[in-house]
Amino acid sequence: MAVQTIFPVTRIHEPLRADVEVQDGKVTDAWLGAHLFRGMESMLQNRDPRDAALFTQRICGICSSAHAIAASMAQQQAFGVQPTPAGQHLTNLIFAADIIQNNLRHFYVLVLYDYVKGPDMPPYIPRPQADYRLPAKVNEELLLHAKQAAFQAMRAHEAMAVFGAKAPNQQTILPTGVTEQASVERIMAYSSILQEITEWVENFYINDVMTIAEYYQDYYSIGAGYGNFFSVGMFPAPLTGGRAFPSGLVINQGQPEPIDVNHFVEEIRYSWYNDGITPRPPGQGRTEPDRDKPEAYSWVKAPRYKEIPVECGALARGFISGDYRRGVSVMDRLIARARETLKICKLALGFVEEIVPNSPSCQSYTPPDSGAGIGLTDAMRGVLGHWMEYKNNKVTHYQIITPTTWNFSPRDNRGQRGPVEQALIGTPIAEGGGLVEAGRVIRSFDPCFTCAVHLFKK
Repeated sequence: MAVQTIFPVTRIHEPLRADVEVQDGKVTDAWLGAHLFRGMESMLQNRDPRDAALFTQRICGICSSAHAIAASMAQQQAFGVQPTPAGQHLTNLIFAADIIQNNLRHFYVLVLYDYVKGPDMPPYIPRPQADYRLPAKVNEELLLHAKQAAFQAMRAHEAMAVFGAKAPNQQTILPTGVTEQASVERIMAYSSILQEITEWVENFYINDVMTIAEYYQDYYSIGAGYGNFFSVGMFPAPLTGGRAFPSGLVINQGQPEPIDVNHFVEEIRYSWYNDGITPRPPGQGRTEPDRDKPEAYSWVKAPRYKEIPVECGALARGFISGDYRRGVSVMDRLIARARETLKICKLALGFVEEIVPNSPSCQSYTPPDSGAGIGLTDAMRGVLGHWMEYKNNKVTHYQIITPTTWNFSPRDNRGQRGPVEQALIGTPIAEGGGLVEAGRVIRSFDPCFTCAVHLFKK
């Protein structure tokens, strides 16, 4: 047995170290450690609670609107307010555009070069000795599509800015809606861009993913993991709050069952934190760093649902909604994400049609002096939660659990691997290939460690 290391794992968002034990050409054990140290949650201490939706976006530039939405949901609960119907639709439209650009960039910038040979020029060389299987003509077509995808991702950011004012880190989402008016001109501008992207996703993105799957069919049986999935849903409807993507829990690829946020806990035995009480529910979470802690190997905590490691993201939503249940693998994650992108495009076109032009997009409000709230939404990579408490108009506690924290957690108090660590088990590794196969498994989850670790040390 030999332990091989990838550090840093490239073409992901921020640093990750992967230590992989290989025996007889297969992964027999894995440890994934996030080596990013930041200070986002503590930044909110003693700030006005109304700042949360703007400040927490700075956690990440690729999924900023998700944090604005989760924070605004926590504010809604804490302040006792809700968005106007138009405001909810506009919030959903901002979010939809942001998810679309993320998914296009994930496949065509971060994933594609695991399977497609780039040009013989930097930054595509030096390249790993991977098993590139595409015929030359098909390879060239996908490289051309990658350039087009970058343009379409930019267009999605333009759509996001129609109602969000800028991208990333939009400026308009409030707990009572969106500050930008839903004028006829803006509705038409958003709709025009969205229609263009929808056609491109349907004609190219879906087909390109299926092309990769055709030539790498063995990856339908690689990267399975536990088969435990969960989601809190996303895209609430105005007034009713019913979500276009349903919430739910699936254990061992079984049937969906209801989910209860009260069963969320965080464990830290193998994380670089010091806490005499563990596990803790997120609302009581603490971030006291201890870089010299024995056995620990990651800044990511280990969130669990009823002591169970659970995967979240597009594949999880596919299992829960019934949209995609072919299997659990690297290819299944890529296909589920592509199909979900098309679904979101079409949902957003429906949201546009439901908006009454120039109707109130937000309303004024006055927060009570003290309060607490939880904001839960699925985001690009899965379940995102913001927990906020404040007293005398000052934030006293803020805790965030991101999708990558769920997926890329280290072992927990019982020694159970995190979902991606488990997904790596059994992955075939070619000798001298630099663990390319492990990288394919890791990137199928679309990791973002900018989001996963945010703490502060004085």
